[in-house]
Amino acid sequence: MGDLYVAGPSLTTGYWNRSELNREAFDGPWMHSGDKYLRNESGAYVYCGRSDDLLKVGGIYVSPMEVENALLEHEAVAEAAVVGQADGDKLIKPKAFVVAKTTDITEQALIEYVATRLAAYKRPRWIEFVKQLPKTATGKIQRFKLRQ
Repeated sequence: MGDLYVAGPSLTTGYWNRSELNREAFDGPWMHSGDKYLRNESGAYVYCGRSDDLLKVGGIYVSPMEVENALLEHEAVAEAAVVGQADGDKLIKPKAFVVAKTTDITEQALIEYVATRLAAYKRPRWIEFVKQLPKTATGKIQRFKLRQ
C-alpha cells in the first residue's frame, strides 16, 4: 500500500491562502493526494482509503474500508464505519460503528464473522450499534465525530 501522487497540466497550483497545506501537499510538479492505493496482481490500482483515515495496528496499516466491507457482507448490517480507538495499553485497534437491519445480531457475532474474512489484527475489537452514522450533506461519513 502506498501514497498516490499526481502531476499534470490540469493540476491545481495550490490551495488558496493555505501555505502550510501547500508545503505538505506539493513537491515540485507532484501533489500528494492524501489517498492510499494498493496494486493488485493484475496491475490494477485498488483504493484503500484516505491516508488520515488509515489505522496503524501493530505497525501494519489497516484500511477502515476493508473492515467496513467485511461487515457489510453480513446480512444484518445496513451500514458500517470503522475508526481507531486506543485500548487499555494505548495501542490503536479498529472500532466499528454499525447500523443494524435487525436487533438480533450481537457484537460478538459480528466480530467472529469478520474474523473469518480478515486477518486477526484487522478485526474490530469493539462494535457499537448506532441508529445512524454522522454524515455530511453529500453523504460522506464524518469519521472525526465517531473518533470523539
